[in-house]
Amino acid sequence: MRQVLQHLRSGEIQVADVPSPAIRPGHLLIQTTRSLISSGTERSLVEFSQASLLGKARAQPEKVRQVLQKIKTDGLMPTLEVVFQRLDEPLPLGYCNAGKVVGIGAGVRGYHVGDRVVSNGAHAEMVCVPTTLAAHIPDGVSDEAASFTVLGAIGLHGIRLAAPTMGEKFAVIGLGLVGLLTMQLLRRHGCQVIGIDPNPQRCQLAQQWGFQAFSAEDGHHAVASATSFSGGQGVDGVLITASAKTNDIIHQAAGMCRKRGRIVLVGVVGLDLQRSDFYAKELTFQVSCSYGPGRYDDEYEAKVRDYPLPYVRWTAARNFAAVLESLADGAVEIEPLISSRIAHSEASNAYERIVNDPSSLGVMLTYPAQAAPDDKSVRLTPITSVASSPTKPIIGVIGAGQFTKLVLLPSIKAAGGHIEAIASSGGVSAAHAGRSVDAAIATSDVDELLDNTSINTVFIATRHNTHADLVCRALSAGKHVFVEKPLAIDESQLQAVRQACQANPNQQLMVGFNRRFAPHTQRVTSLLASRVSAINVIITVNAGAIPPDSWHHDPEIGGGRIIGEGCHFIDLLVHLIDQPITSVHALAMQGIGNDLTEDTVNIQLRFVDGSIGTIHYFSNGPKSYPKERVEVFSEGRGLVIDNWRSLRGFNWSGVTKMRMRQDKGHRAEVTAFLHSVQQGGAAPIPLSQIDMVTAASFAVNESLRTRQPITLAYDEQEPAQDNPPITPAANTDKNLAPLNHPSAPA
Repeated sequence: MRQVLQHLRSGEIQVADVPSPAIRPGHLLIQTTRSLISSGTERSLVEFSQASLLGKARAQPEKVRQVLQKIKTDGLMPTLEVVFQRLDEPLPLGYCNAGKVVGIGAGVRGYHVGDRVVSNGAHAEMVCVPTTLAAHIPDGVSDEAASFTVLGAIGLHGIRLAAPTMGEKFAVIGLGLVGLLTMQLLRRHGCQVIGIDPNPQRCQLAQQWGFQAFSAEDGHHAVASATSFSGGQGVDGVLITASAKTNDIIHQAAGMCRKRGRIVLVGVVGLDLQRSDFYAKELTFQVSCSYGPGRYDDEYEAKVRDYPLPYVRWTAARNFAAVLESLADGAVEIEPLISSRIAHSEASNAYERIVNDPSSLGVMLTYPAQAAPDDKSVRLTPITSVASSPTKPIIGVIGAGQFTKLVLLPSIKAAGGHIEAIASSGGVSAAHAGRSVDAAIATSDVDELLDNTSINTVFIATRHNTHADLVCRALSAGKHVFVEKPLAIDESQLQAVRQACQANPNQQLMVGFNRRFAPHTQRVTSLLASRVSAINVIITVNAGAIPPDSWHHDPEIGGGRIIGEGCHFIDLLVHLIDQPITSVHALAMQGIGNDLTEDTVNIQLRFVDGSIGTIHYFSNGPKSYPKERVEVFSEGRGLVIDNWRSLRGFNWSGVTKMRMRQDKGHRAEVTAFLHSVQQGGAAPIPLSQIDMVTAASFAVNESLRTRQPITLAYDEQEPAQDNPPITPAANTDKNLAPLNHPSAPA
């Protein structure tokens, strides 16, 4: 299928061939018939993308501050690589979609194939949206008219926040698409409405519908117009639907209001509020968020859990339905709002029009009447014959998020790996990532990737709750597997992986515990090889806070931060101490009401040889403090790794300060894994250690719950390491022949 993408770095608008999205539980697969370009929001995105790097920086000063802070902690080059990679990411455009249902996900009720629906889907021939962001189109409402629903819902949600009553007088500042729809919806609420906009053509359009509207070139004229409209009393409320950087609009809105009037910001304007504007009149001010309750809530959108109607009467989807009813009974008219109709395949011309033509208002994209191609895979390169031995890694990647694009794919390419296919549920990210690394296929169908007999190695980088299942399926399909941490998020998943490994002993399994492969770690490992007594290792992690509603905290999806990320540092302790764990004890900081803070914890591990490992995993530290520090104490000597940029020795003979660009070992771990696949033999990380680290991460949560130490069982007959130790030379690129190098083993 084809989809409109915006490239933020170059400003290019592209109608790209991408895989059709995979249908998901609770979602609808929709064939688009019409989609509306939101001239205000999408014009801003296009103008931002077409600005220079300096212009982009000026437009987002808060992002610049984040970049400068990251440079201080991580270094210049790693930071710039992240910035440029994110600017290269294509952005799907559009959120005003109408079409017909062609597929229904598991658990969906109330929809059938063939139903006409609206949604916040993108400008694409096929979209997959949750039912909580969709609504049926009534008979008598055309798909073209219905495509205005989402914009109408944005205005309607602002109206609901303003709580108008019949007979009140309102002003709407900014007569773009949202503003003109808002005026009509306010009139349906029984209000008298005045519109204000610097563009006289838009004011004339409002006047055609019987509204009073004034082209106010200055704030004094705007306030005077609204005061006159209200009989000198001031309007009861103001809805700001404008997009401007100035702070004057808020000042003007306050001047228009009566005492105890209401101001609701629906658009985007400067927010340097003046206390005097609000104090004397006791005005209320509120910012409206998108199209209603549920928007940006993972429970509502991703998990498709609707809010109960008796308690949340107007959700985003119910606002959609209310707008559609207004369209059906003629209370809202849209035909005058359409400036032009352009074929979806010519979308780049449509965006050129909205940027260069100030009179352009609603630009409608039209789609072919015939069924859109529902290909879950897109071939990115021509089919060619590749002569390779059965053991040469031919790679499929599942997941195309930021980590995949920033870390995994460059690491695979640096190791000389051949990427055959990339899969992502939406398809767009897979297509973009695939083109960046010359992959042959982009797909939204994981089964197609796993069934591809030419692929013998799979990299998995999806959300944590999917890891174990994908590992089992890939092993059963005869693939070697590299899975990002964690391997599993609960005991049942871990047991399933154990069984899959036993059933497929010839397939290698590797977990992305990259820090054991970092150059500083390898140097410390070699120095500890001669130790004769137990050691102490302290790892301090300035993890930083993430929003409480993030999926990382969700025990069903992310497993929590300790299982999802803390396992990294448990593995690092296991690698450095090289002994089985015998017990785990964890203490969490107490928050308000004595609630335990799951991501600000102290973890102590005891090992069979008497060594102790301590992990301080804190989310309450400052961003200016380095993220990670490793301290090793052994026989009167000490070693310190600072943020994977430097290593210092204390009273350690022959250790000089080791300082380099930040390197957390990602490339070395991928190189080691791919070479182990190609050469055969033992995996870079012993399976026994992967199992032990995963079980220990579960034990941390159990210890936090019971507030008691947890004992781990281990087999005393099993060697501490069932593979030869990884030496520094075995994990540096200069000592490993690239996989496509003539000297590489077949």
